[in-house]
Amino acid sequence: MKRVLLTGSNGLLGQKLMDLYLGIDDIELIATARGDNRYPRIEGYTYASLDITNEKEVQSVIAKYAPDCIINTAAMTNVDSCETDKEGCDKLNVDAVAYLVAAANEVEAHLIHLSTDFIFDGKKGPYKEDDEPNPLSYYGHSKLLAENMVRQYCHKWSIARTVLVYGVVHDMSRSNIVLWAKGALEKAQPINVVNDQFRSPTLAEDLAKGCQLIENKQAEGIFNISGKDQMSILEIVERVADYFELDKSIINVISSKSLNQAAVRPPITGFDLSKSSRVLGYTPHSFEEGIGVLMGQL
Repeated sequence: MKRVLLTGSNGLLGQKLMDLYLGIDDIELIATARGDNRYPRIEGYTYASLDITNEKEVQSVIAKYAPDCIINTAAMTNVDSCETDKEGCDKLNVDAVAYLVAAANEVEAHLIHLSTDFIFDGKKGPYKEDDEPNPLSYYGHSKLLAENMVRQYCHKWSIARTVLVYGVVHDMSRSNIVLWAKGALEKAQPINVVNDQFRSPTLAEDLAKGCQLIENKQAEGIFNISGKDQMSILEIVERVADYFELDKSIINVISSKSLNQAAVRPPITGFDLSKSSRVLGYTPHSFEEGIGVLMGQL
């Protein structure tokens, strides 16, 4: 039996990985997150409370379970919060990754680390795995520091980069672009949406599958794991409106500058998925198919 340990198992991606791995017979699953377990099913896996910003806890838990693979989904992902709380961002996005790298090396585990399109400046997306990073925000900076640490010091590693993840799980702690758009449009009150940022929105199930493919094939290196449709944030919201037959006339089109956000966003990201398709056999849903998957779970 291969033993897989997840960090951040209470989050959106963490719960989707739980769903996926609990359907695979030859995997012993160790779920970890800070605090109590929020996953609705309690059998078929082991849960251990783990604060990855606590170096001793990381060493202790990883040594106890000695996993073959660690999938690190835990991170501070609120881009503006990272800009205003750099110390908190560093603790979770950089220091904790150093602890995981050291612990993974001790037990000879394969570390799969989640990263982001925000390591790029957004001048020429969609991006390939070997394009040169140039982050615009502290969040992007922290994720690039972590990537470099994983690449330099981890004995066996993979980096799964993703873009604008959406989906629905039990006891969600925060919303995402599709749920926000649907909820806001259903209230029939005017909403402001930017038209100058372009992304490849990623269904959480697709991201989980991409991580599992990396783990199963023991594929090392950097992999782009995102949705395949690149579009503006405005188009994302309009396509959500079309899918649920909601009124698009209440959408006010604005520019990013008018939002006065703490962190600068890259204008055009999205990923070239040819390497992930070729090496892993990764085949994500279309955006409308992804909304359909989400709709079936609401």
